[in-house]
Amino acid sequence: MDRRQHRRTGGTAVAVGILLGLGAAATGCSGSGAAAEDVKGGGDPVGALHRAADALRAAGSSKAATSMEMATGGTRVTIRGRGVYDYRRRLGRLTVMLPEDPTGSAEHRPITELLTPGALFMKNRGAGVPADKWVRVDTATLSDGNLVTGGATDPYAAAEVLRGTREAAFVGRTEVAGTPVRHYRGTADLRRASRYATAGDRAALAAAAKGFAEAEVPFDAYLDDQGRIRKLRQRFSFVNGRAKTSVAVASTLLLYGFGTPADVTLPPAADIFAGRIAEEGGGGGA
Repeated sequence: MDRRQHRRTGGTAVAVGILLGLGAAATGCSGSGAAAEDVKGGGDPVGALHRAADALRAAGSSKAATSMEMATGGTRVTIRGRGVYDYRRRLGRLTVMLPEDPTGSAEHRPITELLTPGALFMKNRGAGVPADKWVRVDTATLSDGNLVTGGATDPYAAAEVLRGTREAAFVGRTEVAGTPVRHYRGTADLRRASRYATAGDRAALAAAAKGFAEAEVPFDAYLDDQGRIRKLRQRFSFVNGRAKTSVAVASTLLLYGFGTPADVTLPPAADIFAGRIAEEGGGGGA
């Protein structure tokens, strides 16, 4: 495993506010035994996973549901999102729901996120940002490449991570929401993924390969008969810049309703907040 120290940048403050802040408030894979099953129903596991992003592009668009979990101090924090994604234009829109404060006395407003190659746009970001303004973050400047920063992993970027798969095994056939799928389990290398990713994700994945505590990402992927991702669970590990401790984050993606129109429009320059984004006091959440 390649271990590197997580370095914080100005953009990383967003990650701290949405993900690490919530946590602070809450104070190998191939094997001979699967070989026969690979031939029967799994085909070439590594090849299928390398092609998963291309299968999404061929599908055009879909609905998406996301879940991001982080366990810290004996407490599990979960952030959920739901929206649509256009894989050909590489544009998505998610409504991200933050959990209640630890006391349960207050709820956060949903954050609207627009996903696009090279940038993340967020509305209702808080921390001094006017309610009618958007925050724009360059994903290549984030030490996690925006795989965990916004509390949701960009669906296409998650698929691009699979291009870095080195080892994978066919676990078996199962169903996801009534759809027959093939379940694969493996490990992807972010450095390899950045080399084979499309231009829009290359820089962000290269940043993640350097910024995460570990460049290798264990995963469970469920692909339908068209090779499209129906469910993907990836496990990331990074270093909390404040406490210098390793934090494990599990990101789960569900894709369904393929062909659903995904009408996503990016905000005009006049609607983008140009001021400084403040971190929440005391690491109490986003």
